[in-house]
Amino acid sequence: MKIFVHSTRVRLYVFWDYLQGLQRFYSARRRGKMPPKKKEEEKPTPLMGRIGTSLKCGIVGLPNVGKSTFFNVLTKSAAAAENFPFCTIDPNESRVPVPDERYDWLCEHHKPVSKVPAFLLVTDIAGLVEGASEGKGLGNAFLSHISACDALFHVVRVFEDGDVIHVEDDVNPVRDLEIISEELRKKDEQFLNARMESMERNALRGGDKKAKAEYETLTKVKHLVVEEKKDVRFGHWNANDIEVLNKHLLLSSKPVIYLVNLSEKDYIRKKNKWLLKIKEWIDQRDPGALIIPFSGAFELALLDMPDDNREAYLKEHKTTSALEKIIVTGFKTLQLQYFFTAGKDEVKAWTIQKATKAPQAAGRIHTDFEKGFIMAEVMKFDDLKELGTEHAVKAAGKYHQEGKNYVVHDGDVIFFKFNAGAGLTDKKAKK
Repeated sequence: MKIFVHSTRVRLYVFWDYLQGLQRFYSARRRGKMPPKKKEEEKPTPLMGRIGTSLKCGIVGLPNVGKSTFFNVLTKSAAAAENFPFCTIDPNESRVPVPDERYDWLCEHHKPVSKVPAFLLVTDIAGLVEGASEGKGLGNAFLSHISACDALFHVVRVFEDGDVIHVEDDVNPVRDLEIISEELRKKDEQFLNARMESMERNALRGGDKKAKAEYETLTKVKHLVVEEKKDVRFGHWNANDIEVLNKHLLLSSKPVIYLVNLSEKDYIRKKNKWLLKIKEWIDQRDPGALIIPFSGAFELALLDMPDDNREAYLKEHKTTSALEKIIVTGFKTLQLQYFFTAGKDEVKAWTIQKATKAPQAAGRIHTDFEKGFIMAEVMKFDDLKELGTEHAVKAAGKYHQEGKNYVVHDGDVIFFKFNAGAGLTDKKAKK
């Protein structure tokens, strides 16, 4: 009986606490002091384009606008740059180191045995001409090379040179911009017409729900491209639309960086009659796109100079090379970034896509790091540079242990901890 009474009292006390809790809850709500409800995390819209880190920029434009010269100075390679159309039949590809003062500082600080920067993959594509979408000028082959790229450097010529023929007989960069942009859009138009015609039977008459959803998305895309004469990247697409678009990788969906190729004289004085007209065209046709003036002739001259002469030449003319800006812009346009691992053995920049979480970043080093991920020990580069050593960063409380939901930031210096396998001791990885 005592036991019964005791247990009854316990239940009464618990029930009493419950009632008091309810009273406090509703009283606080009436006073407007309730803690805000946690918002559900919004899922970011998927990026348009391929997923991965081996993404590349293609160099496009009319023949003889300076594409291969630009490729040569960019990659310090020996791609053909003869003065006639279609000299570059097969696409030349190269890896270009991404310049970064943070990487240089880490190398100087650690003096490692091995140094590995981040790289931008660049493809030099032979010149397109008007009618390329219909096969003119070997256009079909060249357009397929563009399809394999993820962003485009669109080189447009504004320099005058009687020794370098222009495929359209005169220099008119606004016309040239229109030609290339239209050829890419027309190729997409051809693809959409053919694709939708082949899908019609399954999507409209059959019971294939997946085919129907794809058909509906392509109908919206076709309206934009064919009816409104706009590029795919200017549409408003939801996650399902982007999933379909990423399956087809249409040419006009690729982001474009416009490179204006000036004469050496105009580049140094930063003046040319076409610059304003080019900007007006891009603002109207491709708003928000980046425009970078450069000079292939100027960059080629710099390439052949000894280091001391190059510095003196730049100082004398109060200018700088545009190549670093072009490379970094291309890398960022691909939605890529990198984190560092750093030590005496190696300093390395590991390329990842933006919004990559710590376990997936660890997987870039080795798949075991992702599978057995425990934590990421993270330093911000600025903290390391300011304080001088890892020990000083820890002493200042700026050395953080992050879990699997940590989103890696560009330039993080990371020390991964992972479990090497069942029954084995935890290991640290600082590759």
